[in-house]
Amino acid sequence: MTAGADKDTLLETAPADEPQPARRRGPRLVVLLPLFLFFGLAGVFLYQLVSGHDPKEIPSVLIGKTAPMTVLPALEGATLPDGSPTPGLDLSGPGDGRPVLVNVFASWCAPCREEHPLLMQLSKDKRFRLVAINYKDKPENARAFLNNLGDPYAAIGVDQKGAATIDWGVYGVPESFLIAPDGEILYKQTGPFSPESIKTGLMPAVEEALKREPKARAPTS
Repeated sequence: MTAGADKDTLLETAPADEPQPARRRGPRLVVLLPLFLFFGLAGVFLYQLVSGHDPKEIPSVLIGKTAPMTVLPALEGATLPDGSPTPGLDLSGPGDGRPVLVNVFASWCAPCREEHPLLMQLSKDKRFRLVAINYKDKPENARAFLNNLGDPYAAIGVDQKGAATIDWGVYGVPESFLIAPDGEILYKQTGPFSPESIKTGLMPAVEEALKREPKARAPTS
């Protein structure tokens, strides 16, 4: 048999529908996704290190806006230093002309215990009112918390279902907001206060609030 015949025979007997081997493709996106996430997180951490920003200082879209006009019932059984019942929280009106520091706390929150001595000190500063939102707590546990550690609050609003704090954009407890007399949120503390955050964050915001000229209510969110 000649070489030409052999070639023709091979062509005739080769399966016509034999699948061709798949071409090798490059890495798929799903394979590269973890790598992209790694570099993205690394970039965030690098920015925090270079900028010196505290990662606890999470920006709030409410800063510069009017605080929610929260009205919450009182913590039953809580009393003021003079023995009278501690009122509930009412931010629907103009207040007494002083800035208001709203602290969100719960008895089950370990960082709340950590910052509480600092709140006791802040309550002595009569330039502003310190009030609270008691978040998803049992009344008896909240009372025991305050009886054991001290009660720094001029008013306490109970938010057992956590509905009111949604309006404040709360990430977790504790969180605190400083409200100017005109209702504008000037400052937010995410996580517990520290002596440094009070010195460099809260107090400058209090000074700003006291120097502001009276004006109409701030724009709402």
